[in-house]
Amino acid sequence: MKNVTFRKLQSLLAIETHRKIVDAAKALGLTAPAITLQLKQLEEDAGVTLFERTPHGMFPTEAGKVFLEAAKEIDERLQRLDDDVNAFRRVKRGHITVGAVSTVRYFAAPLFAAFSKEYPDVHLELIIDRRDETIARLKDRAVDIALLGRPPRDISVRATVFGEHSLVVVSAPGHALAGKRDITKAEIANEHFLHRGRGSGTRTFFERFLKDIPGRLDGPSTEMETVEDIKQAVMAELGIAFLSMQSIAAEVQAGQLAVLDVVGLPIRRQWFAISRSDRAVTPVMAAFQAFLATRGETFLPNFSDPAKVPA
Repeated sequence: MKNVTFRKLQSLLAIETHRKIVDAAKALGLTAPAITLQLKQLEEDAGVTLFERTPHGMFPTEAGKVFLEAAKEIDERLQRLDDDVNAFRRVKRGHITVGAVSTVRYFAAPLFAAFSKEYPDVHLELIIDRRDETIARLKDRAVDIALLGRPPRDISVRATVFGEHSLVVVSAPGHALAGKRDITKAEIANEHFLHRGRGSGTRTFFERFLKDIPGRLDGPSTEMETVEDIKQAVMAELGIAFLSMQSIAAEVQAGQLAVLDVVGLPIRRQWFAISRSDRAVTPVMAAFQAFLATRGETFLPNFSDPAKVPA
């Protein structure tokens, strides 16, 4: 493999991303024949096919995936080298990609704005998705840090706590249970629940909370794509929901939603900033984690007012 160069590996990464030689060439500022030649040289040198050509685009073979993994590791190492050099020069610039679960969107704007103000030359990218997809991106090295309500168990990670959040059951203000004290699990078990699909963090805790109620997990419920859809449906009195307090702060304070006083709730959880333990921490990652550890909690909704949240 003496003829492998990083430029050729970059071409493989571009082909994987764009699926077409022409689009990969445009992304790299090269010509399509140049990309085609680099791919041909790599395949001839390796003696294997690296991409399957299909009517729907080009897809890596098993051998191609090995090359791509090496390319990603080299690219990551060069990015770390760039960050390290910048740190030595005391230039606070670089790039960080953060993955986060859906609830983070309710406090992301002020938090990220404050970080960007402190580090104006750092390019920060935020990807919000379900928990499963966020963890998958962490595994695939598509994000540098993930913001989650609990660390994954199937990969080795570093986890830093930066605040707390609470999980509660919420209804429309006119619901029969709104205002009632010490509601039991059995009472809410008969209600129609609105929730996210499997793989979301709140859905997981919902199932854990009611798992000791026979038949509840197969009871009346409706899956919805987003937390916003769920809140609108609850306000329309189509059911009740199990959500993070941070996702319903505005509606509770405006009197549009009511937090039910259910025995055993709220479930108090922590927010974690998580990175893979098998990769080096870049100066930019370290700066972001330190920012979260020292200031992150100040950007989380405050529910200390007893008139707005059940004790």
